[in-house]
Amino acid sequence: MQSTSHDNTTNHSRKSFATAVLITGLIAGTLDILAACLSAYIQRGMTPDKLLQFVASGLFGADAFNGGATMAITGLLMHFMIAISWTLLFYLLYPRLAILRKNKILVGVIYGAFVWVMMNRVILPFTAIPKSPFNPVSALIGMIILMLMIGMPNSFRAPKYYRE
Repeated sequence: MQSTSHDNTTNHSRKSFATAVLITGLIAGTLDILAACLSAYIQRGMTPDKLLQFVASGLFGADAFNGGATMAITGLLMHFMIAISWTLLFYLLYPRLAILRKNKILVGVIYGAFVWVMMNRVILPFTAIPKSPFNPVSALIGMIILMLMIGMPNSFRAPKYYRE
């Protein structure tokens, strides 16, 4: 069966979309995990491997902290999967919500805050991550990290993909 020009364009568009989401997600995920590692070390003396095991504890519970490098790598993979998922959501919403095409900085700030709220108040309570008391300073730092490291890359890169 021969492929039509339309089929080639559609396949190319899907590949291009997937590539844009993947690259942006990897950029955002890298910036976010670097900032999170630095913040965790400064605030609590937590090393990157322990932070990544903390991420893995969302699925594996307290056993993740005894899993060594395997759990740290698992946490890193989980982190990137989450970052790419938030990027995918942004790219899917971008052409549908005109407000996302207004002020890139404001959109990045709002999207980062949205991601923080969804992760910390909706998603994480359903995971096996150890519960800890609310700390407003840590929450603010975490939100700022997501604003800068997740929100900004998405708000600046999505318009390039959609060629506004």
